[in-house]
Amino acid sequence: QVQLVESGGGLVQAGGSLRLSCVASGLTFSINRMGWFRQAPGKEREFVASIGSAVTYYADCLKGRFTISRDNAKNTVYLQMNSLKSEDTAVYFCAAAPPGASDYSNWGQGTQVTVSS
Repeated sequence: QVQLVESGGGLVQAGGSLRLSCVASGLTFSINRMGWFRQAPGKEREFVASIGSAVTYYADCLKGRFTISRDNAKNTVYLQMNSLKSEDTAVYFCAAAPPGASDYSNWGQGTQVTVSS
């Protein structure tokens, strides 16, 4: 079955950086659109970034600080997060959407990112 496993979360001071990784298995990784989402306590899950074969999208408020990338040889998608702020504190999830699908059908279990001010 499809598995998405995130890692790289942790506690970081405001202004610091983290790189999240998500390793996928059980799917043809290279043809899936991959996305990162996050959910802060008491808030709804929100879109962070996505990457197809070459095109990337970002939440407007995160442009310039976060960078999504992928390594198809390693079945891995990354999220580089710089200049972190306390409001970036959330559980970060990666997700996969098969070709042509509008929705993400597979999700990881999430990794906690805590930014201390």
